[in-house]
Amino acid sequence: MTTFKDSQLPPFSELGTKLSIAEIFETLVDGGVPIRFSAYDGSSTGPDDSKFSLEITTPRGINYIATAPGDLGMARAYISGDMAVDGVHPGDPYDILKAMTDLKFRRPSALALVTIARSLGWDALKPIAPPPQETLPRWRRIALEGLRHSKNRDAEVIHHHYDVSNRFYELVLGPSMTYTCACYADENQTLEQAQENKYRLVFEKLRLKEGDRLLDIGCGWGGMVRYAARRGVKVIGATLSKEQAEWAQAKIVEEGLQDLAEVRHSDYRDIAESGFDALSSIGLTEHIGVQNYPSYFGFIKSKLRDGGLFLNHCITRPDNTRTTKAGDFIDRYVFPDGELIGSGRIITDIQNMGLEVLHEENLRPHYALTLHEWCKNLVANWDECVEEVGEGTAKVWGLYMAGSQLGFERNVVQLHQVLGMKLGDKQTWDVPLRPWWNA
Repeated sequence: MTTFKDSQLPPFSELGTKLSIAEIFETLVDGGVPIRFSAYDGSSTGPDDSKFSLEITTPRGINYIATAPGDLGMARAYISGDMAVDGVHPGDPYDILKAMTDLKFRRPSALALVTIARSLGWDALKPIAPPPQETLPRWRRIALEGLRHSKNRDAEVIHHHYDVSNRFYELVLGPSMTYTCACYADENQTLEQAQENKYRLVFEKLRLKEGDRLLDIGCGWGGMVRYAARRGVKVIGATLSKEQAEWAQAKIVEEGLQDLAEVRHSDYRDIAESGFDALSSIGLTEHIGVQNYPSYFGFIKSKLRDGGLFLNHCITRPDNTRTTKAGDFIDRYVFPDGELIGSGRIITDIQNMGLEVLHEENLRPHYALTLHEWCKNLVANWDECVEEVGEGTAKVWGLYMAGSQLGFERNVVQLHQVLGMKLGDKQTWDVPLRPWWNA
């Protein structure tokens, strides 16, 4: 098959026929097509013996890909049902994503765009509405939701991601209802055992004991809150998700922990109490914005007593030099306004706030294992998940989680826990000389 690439595209006078959709797809790919690709016009490209295939089934699908080359356009076509995928389950498309690791898109040149438009018809390149699961682009969120990481906009972002359906999350996350990286003692542990182990690890790192006071910010469905309360710790949890707060508070009452534990539907910045013995932040830092780290760690410092410990658990980049913004698919469909940076920046801002870092560790392989188990749950419960949230949303989650698993395996992203302390006037440690927890 003839392959036309940007400057290689001949002028119209030299084109005997219009380009097929497969040929157009080749012009948008930088390098070879690693899997089988076909389209509704009967054209195809890529290896005949591939285990996996993509088929553009409608003109709308090619519009999505042509107008947004890259992961966003492909995601739009897939989520809308205009691109069929063969060889994997939609709840766990990990294998086809791995096979497509080297697939790189490029924006076509002006000449290529003209040739594509002539082949498809200009109407095929007119902007059309994206799937309903997609949120607004960053620039439009400012007008409707306020400046990035303002309280109003953060609340809307959390609502978009977490107020999907508590039942959906129960089916995907399992009984722990924990949407953060688990910690595996070994690869044979179950997801529930590994999540329990994660909470134990955080609890022990914070040296919590009966009668202590813990503040858990970005507490989700209250897993850490309830774990600590069962051991006699007085806990306040805060989440911007109304559905999470309602679910967590009901679970606290169900377990008879209401005298010790409380989960508030609240921005963490609105927590008035202080003097806590410890503070945990498990999966919140990704949402607050890198430029807000100083005020974020300043808040943590203001809430701790002298000698109090805090643990920050978050996804990071593998270095401190890349862009902090998420890719287009993640930003539009999963974590609007999410930002990541390397653990070095996090530690720097902790230290610049006058807090002392005691320990840091990377749990990157643990998150790949966690995501694999979540995808297994989605596959096992696929029909009920689709009934609960719709096929498009279920596809978003399968694509997101499988892609994230691959990202953690390939060191595109990491997961770091940083343990720190608010020193008193004497600048002395109130902890053992060596790590005291059981990893």
